[in-house]
Amino acid sequence: MRTERFVREYRRNLIGLAITLAVAAVVGYASGWLAIALLVVVSGFLAVHLLAFWRFSKDVLGKDDLARWQLPTWRAIRESIQHRRVRGRQQRRRLIATLHAHRAAAAALPDAVVALEGDRIVWFNVAAQNLLRLDRREDTGARLLDRLGSQEIVEWLDANSGEPLNDVAAPSDREIRLSLRQIHDRGGLRLVIARDVTQLQRLEQVRRDFVANVSHELRTPLTVVHGYLDMIDPEDVPDYAPILRELRNQSRRMTEIVEDLLTLSRLDANDPASKRDRVALAPMLQTLRREAGALSAGRHRISVERSSELDLSGSDKDLHSAFSNLVSNAIRYTPEGGDIVVRWSANGDSGRLEVIDSGPGIPAHHLSRLTERFYRVSTSRSRETGGTGLGLSIVKHVLQLHDARLEIASIVGKGSTFACVFDSSRLRPPAANDEA
Repeated sequence: MRTERFVREYRRNLIGLAITLAVAAVVGYASGWLAIALLVVVSGFLAVHLLAFWRFSKDVLGKDDLARWQLPTWRAIRESIQHRRVRGRQQRRRLIATLHAHRAAAAALPDAVVALEGDRIVWFNVAAQNLLRLDRREDTGARLLDRLGSQEIVEWLDANSGEPLNDVAAPSDREIRLSLRQIHDRGGLRLVIARDVTQLQRLEQVRRDFVANVSHELRTPLTVVHGYLDMIDPEDVPDYAPILRELRNQSRRMTEIVEDLLTLSRLDANDPASKRDRVALAPMLQTLRREAGALSAGRHRISVERSSELDLSGSDKDLHSAFSNLVSNAIRYTPEGGDIVVRWSANGDSGRLEVIDSGPGIPAHHLSRLTERFYRVSTSRSRETGGTGLGLSIVKHVLQLHDARLEIASIVGKGSTFACVFDSSRLRPPAANDEA
C-alpha cells in the first residue's frame, strides 16, 4: 500500500513538473525570455526538492520529529521509513522479551547449561556455576577446557563427541556424579548440558544390592526344598506324583531365576575393560553344539558354521553364558523338527556370532523390549517353555561389557536371527596351536 502511494505521488510530481515546464515554455516564448523562464522553473524545482531532502534527512537521522512542511513524494518516503522504523522497534522489543524469557527458563533449569562459541563460553546458567564451578565475571569469554578441573570431561569436550559422558565426577565436588551431553546448533553454537545423577546412581546401587542380597539369601532355602523334593520318590506316593513333578519343575525354575539374577548382579558390578583374555571360538562353538544337542534331545536339526579363523578377547565365561542363552532360547521356542544354525563370521571391521532359528518369529513391536528384565512376548508360551525372562538381559549386559551390541531380526512365521556384533578392537588372530 505504501509503495503504491509512493509511485502515485512520484507520477503526480512528474506530471506537475511537465505542466509547469510547458507553461513556462509558452510564457517564455511569448515574451522572448524562453531560456530564462525554463531556468527559473528548473531552479525553483531543484530548490524545493533540496529543501525537502534536507528536512527529510533531519527526520531520518532523528534530529526532528516531524517536518512542518514536506512535498508529497518525500512525505510518502518519510512515512514509509518511519513505519518501518516503528515496526523494527516493535520486533526488537518482542525479540528481546523472547530472549529474556528463554534465558530465564534456562537459568531456572536444574541441569547445568553452558553455551559455547567454538570452545569459548558465551553464557551459562546458575546450575553451571554450582556443578561446573564457573564464575560469571571471570569465565565468560574464557575457554571452557581451561576452566574445568576434570581431565575426563576435558578429553570428552576436546574430542567433540556426539556420545554422552555418563557417571563422571563433578569439578565442584567429587561426590557428585554427572551425566553430560552436547548439542550442536546450526549457527555454530554448542550447548553442553550436565545433569546431576548422584541420587539416581545411589538408587540404582540400592536396587542392585537388594537384588543381589535377596537372590543370595534365596539360594539356601531353595537348595533345601529342592533336595527334599528329590528325596521323595513319586512311586512311593502315586496319588501325589503329578504334584511332586510340578513342585520339582517350579523349584528348578526358581533356582534358575535366582542364578540368573546373581549373574546379572555380577555383570553390573564388572569393569567393562577388566577382561581381555583370549576366547577361542573353535572350542566355544563345539561346546555350544554339544549343549544344544543335549537340550534338543534330537528334536531339532542343529548346525554350526565358522567362516573366520579370528577369535575374540574378553571373558570366556561371560561370553559362553551369552551365547548359550541365545542357543537355549532358539531351542526352547523352535517347534520340533525346526532348524537352528550357529554361525561365526568376521572381517577386519567386525565379528558376528549369529543364532538363527526357524521358530514362530517375533512381532516387530516386541523387538525393542526383548532385552528388558522379565519381559514376555507371550506369557502362556513362557510358562510352557519354562524360561526365566532374564536370558536376553544377560546377553545384553555381557555384550556391553565387551564393546558389542545385540541385533535382532525376526519375521513372524519364518524365524528369528539374534546376532552378537563385536567391534574390531575385540577381534584377535588365532593362536598358533589353535585348531580350525
